[in-house]
Order: sequence, then C-alpha cells, then structure tokens
Amino acid sequence: MPAAAPPVRWAPLGVAAVLAVALTGWVWTRYGTQQGVYALLGLGLGVALFHSRFGFTSAWRQLVAVGNGSGLRAHALLLGTTATLFALVLGTGTGLFGSTPTPTSSPLGLALVAGAVLFGIGMQLGGACASGTLYVVGTGQTSILLTLGGFITGTVLYAWAFPLVDDLPALPAFTLADHIGWAGSWAVTLLLLAAVVGLTSVVQRRRVPPPAEEPDTAQGWARALRGSWPKWVGALALAFLGAGVLLASGSAWGITSAFTLWGSKLLQAVGLHPEGWQYWQQPALAAQLEGPVLADRTSLTDLGIVLGAALASAAGGAWALHRRIPLNTAVAAVVGGVLMGIGARLASGCNIGQYLAGIASGSASGWIWGLAALGGTWLGLRARRLFGLSVPAPRDSSC
Repeated sequence: MPAAAPPVRWAPLGVAAVLAVALTGWVWTRYGTQQGVYALLGLGLGVALFHSRFGFTSAWRQLVAVGNGSGLRAHALLLGTTATLFALVLGTGTGLFGSTPTPTSSPLGLALVAGAVLFGIGMQLGGACASGTLYVVGTGQTSILLTLGGFITGTVLYAWAFPLVDDLPALPAFTLADHIGWAGSWAVTLLLLAAVVGLTSVVQRRRVPPPAEEPDTAQGWARALRGSWPKWVGALALAFLGAGVLLASGSAWGITSAFTLWGSKLLQAVGLHPEGWQYWQQPALAAQLEGPVLADRTSLTDLGIVLGAALASAAGGAWALHRRIPLNTAVAAVVGGVLMGIGARLASGCNIGQYLAGIASGSASGWIWGLAALGGTWLGLRARRLFGLSVPAPRDSSC
C-alpha cells in the first residue's frame, strides 16, 4: 500500500497563500479583471503541474534512453484535448475581454530547428523544461533556481544578440486551418497524435523499459489536495487551463518571453540600458519593457505557477528546501538553463509556447519543434555524462 502523505507544511503554505492572495488582489484592483484572471489561471496551472508531476523533460528522456513512451502518450492526451478546445475557441474567433483568439504558428526554418535542439539539450542538463522549472521552484528545490537563473540569462543573451539571428533562412508559417478549416485541422492533429501513441507503444514493447515508480500519495478525497494525480487528470486540467489563457487573452499560454523581460528589467535596475537593443526597439516589445512587470500576462501566469505549486506542495507536505548542491549538478543546471533560454527565444517558444501551443493550433512549427527537441534530448543525454549526471538504462530483457 502507498505510504500516507506527509504532514502539511504550514509555514510555507501560509506564506504562499498570502502571496497568492496579494498578487491576485493587487493586479485585479490595479490593472483590472483580465489581469486578475491571468493570475488565477497561473495558480491553477501550478497546482495541476505539481500534483500530476507532468513532465516534458522526463518523458523525452525516458523515451530516448529506455524506450518508455508512457510520458509521450500523456503528452498526446494533453495535446489532443488542447487541440480540441483550441479548435472550438479559434473556430469562433471570439474571446473574452474583447480579445480575438489567434493560433500559434512560426516560420519553418533554421531558427526553429536550432532553437529546439538547443532547448532539448538544455532541459536534459538543467533537469527541467520551462514549465517544470517554474513549478519545481515553487516546491523549494534550490538547485532549480540555478536553472532558472541560467534560463533568464539565456533569453537576455538572445535579446542582446538579436540582430545576428533575426533573419535566418526560413519558409513561411504553415497552419492546417488555413487550408482545411478548423474541423479538418482538428481531425488531422488527432490522427497524427494517434500515430504517436501507436508508435511509442511499439517502441516500448521492443525496448523493455524499466517499470515506472509509483510515488507515495494520499488516498481517497485527500488525494485531490494532498496526493499525486494520474497523468491523464493532469493532462486534462492543463488543457482546460491552457484553453482558458487563450480565451482570456487571445494568445496561447507561453512562459519564456517573461524571462527576457525580467532579465532586462534587472539590467535596467543596475543602470544598464537594454532598451537600446534592437530586440526591444520593436513596438510591442518596447511597450512591454516600458510597462510594469505585473501588467504583463506571461509574467502573471509564470508567477502564478510558482505560487500555485508552492501551495500544492506545502499542502501535500512535499515542500522542502534542498541546500546542498553538488558542483557538477550546479554547473549543468546553469549551462542547461542558458541553452534553454537561447533555444526558446530562437525558436519563438518552448515546450509550452511552441510545442504545446503550436501542435494544438494545427501548426507545422509545433511538430517540427517536437522532433528537433527529441533530437536535442538524444544529444543532451550524452552531454549529461560529461557532467557526471545519471542517464536511465534499460533493464535486461532476459530478467
């Protein structure tokens, strides 16, 4: 039988609750209902990510290293549900607060592929993807702060070097709905995801991966607030919350653009002038940098994820500070974070803003990003050995 859930961590729960209420209340009264909704959606995303431990990094690692496709099949459920909800929202063309929902689609070129490969390498070194980094920060793991610091640094480096990569070769963006409508786009996306499920099942049977470990969890009704959720529950929760972001803002859920903003604001605070960089000269981005951080939608959902995960982990007794960080882990975390930051901005999105949002929008860029990130994962697993980090190994099929 699973062990009982550990006791509630009341001190971090109280701090997280106060911060969550303060954040939501402040932005709601200062910037309006729409901003308050973003904060609430972020909190929900953080809770769902923690309870389901929904992983992108681990799913690709397990598939490439040992052929375990269960994580990627969970992705397929998340992607398929999100694609269904996106088709409904985008098909109507009407969102909340006067927004007009638009699909996520990027040019198909060198920046997309190179960025996804760098991101794939980086997340295997850093130990988490974009969404994973935020929710793990919320659980108190200090080592992931190094990944987040590297991540922010990488996005700022990209903004500084923007003129060098602004015009890389690319084909125009391709979105299925432009050619076969939203119903057709939805049907084709589900067929492709079904193929992913079938292919990973075949690979898994041939590779004989080690069995997945079941985490300790609370039982009965307590499981909803204090235990772990099945992956399918997490996938559905994330899909509906992500669709809520699209409905409320007109754009799909994203994460990493806020990191560029945070890093550039920090540079301004110490007397530097990133506002003079070509990246921040673009009108929409210039307005973002000039405005307050808490008026930025992506910053609000990101902060909400951290606080939501802190609430959930403290309620479940899992919140804990980890002070000792081995040197090799620390260096890998920073390097991985920098690579993810550069890669995410180069590819115009990460595992959320490009992979999830792109595939759910029926965009070819989402599929290309996923394939390239899978290749980056293969490279990243080999890079982990250079830093003395472990890599999963398949068990002997004769056992």
